[in-house]
Amino acid sequence: MLLTPSDVREIARRLGIRPSKRLGQNFVIEPGTVRRIAALAELRPDEAVLEVGPGFGSLTLALLEAGAPAVIAVEIDPALAGELPRTIAARAPGLAGRVSAVAADALKVGAPDLPAAPAVLVANLPYNVAVPVLLHLMGALPSLGRGVVMVQAEVADRICAGPGSKAYGAPSAKLAWFAAARPAGTVPRTVFWPVPNVDSRLVALTRHDPPATAASREQVFAVIDAAFGQRRKTLRAALAGWAGSAAQAQRLLRAAGIDPGARGESLDVAQFARLAAAHRDAARTI
Repeated sequence: MLLTPSDVREIARRLGIRPSKRLGQNFVIEPGTVRRIAALAELRPDEAVLEVGPGFGSLTLALLEAGAPAVIAVEIDPALAGELPRTIAARAPGLAGRVSAVAADALKVGAPDLPAAPAVLVANLPYNVAVPVLLHLMGALPSLGRGVVMVQAEVADRICAGPGSKAYGAPSAKLAWFAAARPAGTVPRTVFWPVPNVDSRLVALTRHDPPATAASREQVFAVIDAAFGQRRKTLRAALAGWAGSAAQAQRLLRAAGIDPGARGESLDVAQFARLAAAHRDAARTI
């Protein structure tokens, strides 16, 4: 049922497809790896799966093999999106009706573009857009309750990092608004075609409620961007432009119960939310 390395290369040859660096195309060609990812997703019989970047269908087939009741496969490459239903029909004819191929950019897709509300995200995310895609999907699809994604090792470190660690930054804090992220294993370079120049890791996600705050997500993310825009500076200095002045930044920080001499990497998302709310309240009183 699953695709072998020679199967993937034969489909690519027939379609005249060469992996695109621009699209970040590194296809998983090792059956054991896709089975492992499908197992980590802990699929349930009443939950649709959103797969981003199905490529030739290796992981799609593994998801079906693991019992996925419905797979919504979003693929930016129109040739691959068009071929996917034929591959599934040939390899798993009895399950072909469970797969919906959507030719779209995952950075732009929303709930109206999908045939059902997915509950689980499973994806081999392109290295160059992994964080933007992840943040967009978590924001655009509130039905997503959990997921397993494969990303560049450095990206995995960033999105799993907590306050105070060297890897902690804007991606860490923003993703923490939506979900808890934890490392779920490493993936060797040799399972990809072509072989990438970077290591990959798996990350498991579990959605949780955002911090209680009067500020909007956009307002919270704006202060996160400002705080990490100048990492070596204290928050009083780094947030001067965002707040209007260093003195106003200090007042807002104190109002939120945060030391103005602290740095952005020491704050968790709840503290950023308090700071954004303080800024909102101050603007409303002017």
